[in-house]
Amino acid sequence: MSRKDAMRFPIIGSAILLGLFLLFKFLPKDLVNRALTLYFVLLGLLAIASTLAPFVHAIMPTDLAEREIKLPSISIQYVLKEPLELEATVAELISGLASLPFCVWYISKKHWTANNALGLAFSIQGIEHLSLGSIQTGTILLSGLFFYDIFWVFCTPVMVSVAKSFDAPIKLLFPRLPAGSEKMPFAMLGLGDIVIPGIFVALILRYDASRHFKSKYFVSAFGGYVLGLATTIAVMVFFNAAQPALLYIVPAVLGCVGIHAALMDEFNEVFNFSESPDTKNAAVDAAAEVNVTQAIASSSTSKRQDSPLQLASSNAHSATSRKDD
Repeated sequence: MSRKDAMRFPIIGSAILLGLFLLFKFLPKDLVNRALTLYFVLLGLLAIASTLAPFVHAIMPTDLAEREIKLPSISIQYVLKEPLELEATVAELISGLASLPFCVWYISKKHWTANNALGLAFSIQGIEHLSLGSIQTGTILLSGLFFYDIFWVFCTPVMVSVAKSFDAPIKLLFPRLPAGSEKMPFAMLGLGDIVIPGIFVALILRYDASRHFKSKYFVSAFGGYVLGLATTIAVMVFFNAAQPALLYIVPAVLGCVGIHAALMDEFNEVFNFSESPDTKNAAVDAAAEVNVTQAIASSSTSKRQDSPLQLASSNAHSATSRKDD
């Protein structure tokens, strides 16, 4: 993700959010939710399968897990010119079969546990496949979505209305009353409040890995997320009103990482970290130039410091030679 992408993200998100709001306003909610449910369940099937695949692969013999099986081809008239050939490994097939019960359970019952299983799978895959590229890009993205969340929650009813109307696994649900209650109100946490900070925390973890885990910035970033989320829940319970989670999560995550870096006197190094090859090469060249400059300066200093000693030694040697004469 580039800096321009990060700057455009809140604008694109606002357009999508407003579009969903208009869909629910002018079209039957049942029709919209059925279409969206089908779409997200199909995606959820792939998301859960991809999440389970590494675990299935770990408990199976490698040869068996990686064995490819040809599946029936798919042919759609007027859409595909040629039949689409499908292949899958044994591990992928087993993971796909294991994900089916969650999808069927969600379609038939819309149970909150099935919803959360799909939502967590979406979150894991989102964090795994999205990359910010640099700390600066992540800071821009989080800062932009900080104001995005505040505007759409506090200034308009759009965000809350869409969240309540959107009956699809795009949020985690947490029941507030015992399971025996006929009507169970839920506290909701949007997947964006997990994925967006999550990809930043993952980037911080990769920064620690690049330094062979000599630093512990991941602990600060993850601790900041937990602190921000806990603050969101506390404020929501106290005021009994919906809260924009990023209002509390973004300052907590960025603040904890920034304070940690400032205390370690590494703020510039952390803030300028990038995973792009060009930036890495530039950083290596800059570090090499600094090392050469320091070596030259050290050499010059040692020469200046040694000059009086060399002069004294030369004078002593000259005096000794005179005595001998």
